[in-house]
Amino acid sequence: MTDESAETHDDETTEDEKPADEKPADAELESDDVDVQGEAKAIERTDAPLTVERLAEEFRNLGVEAGDTLLVHSSMSSLGWVAVGPTTVVDALMEVVTTDGTLVMPAHSGQYTDPEGWEHPPVPDDWVEEIRASRPPFRPAVTPTRGMGAIGETFRTYPEARRSRHPIYSFSAWGADAEEIVADHAYDHGLGEKSPLAAVYDREGTILMLGTGHETNTSLHLAEHRADREQEIVTQSAPVLDENGERVMREFEELDYNSDDFPEAGQDFEEEYPEAVTRGRVGSGAAKLLDQRAIVDYGAEWFETNRE
Repeated sequence: MTDESAETHDDETTEDEKPADEKPADAELESDDVDVQGEAKAIERTDAPLTVERLAEEFRNLGVEAGDTLLVHSSMSSLGWVAVGPTTVVDALMEVVTTDGTLVMPAHSGQYTDPEGWEHPPVPDDWVEEIRASRPPFRPAVTPTRGMGAIGETFRTYPEARRSRHPIYSFSAWGADAEEIVADHAYDHGLGEKSPLAAVYDREGTILMLGTGHETNTSLHLAEHRADREQEIVTQSAPVLDENGERVMREFEELDYNSDDFPEAGQDFEEEYPEAVTRGRVGSGAAKLLDQRAIVDYGAEWFETNRE
């Protein structure tokens, strides 16, 4: 895997629209606060404002149910114009899943990968050691996600959401099994058997893809771990807080993760197991529900067959 400063390999890659806050007529809008043109385009392609009630109905129509363990990948911009913004989407998902179920989203922070390998954009070679030495420690409560999109970033800030401890591959969760899903997230092999991905698998979870494709389907990394094949292991290090609240460098191992062939693996899965995929629309965008166990099991075999 090549480290990237702009995003991790699982990032939701579609740029989010940023809805405007209501402001007095004479107030200026800061250019980095509001994407006015993007919002105008979203309004043009939206039949009606996307409210909590309307989104909740569309999630239910797609097949999301109360009590589900739901792993969500999302692109805010795919939905159209959402009243208020990403909190509306999160509230709608919570309303449908209810506290009897569990909502899970990636909360990855690619800014804690090794800066020597950053490509989007790269940094000067003479910056690398200073970045490594000076980065503040990863803190689940305050460290922002990177490249996860507005919905995932907003979700992690909810008071009842819980976030796992991994400095690169954390997940946020809310609901009945939130604590158990994020607890004891192993530093080594952060997308493997002791990760929230495996906890979702154990609960027969479902993947919801809102305007995203298999290139961001994190569960296929769990399939990489389960593939019976030789794989390269690499070492990362990142600053975290120890039990005394002190900054320490934590070194950990991981597979040399590679998502380049995820779209092909995902497409083959959908063609061979159409019963494991439900397609529909949420707002203006395409949406899918997938059986997570089915695609992880399929992906492991697919990687054994199709990777060298």
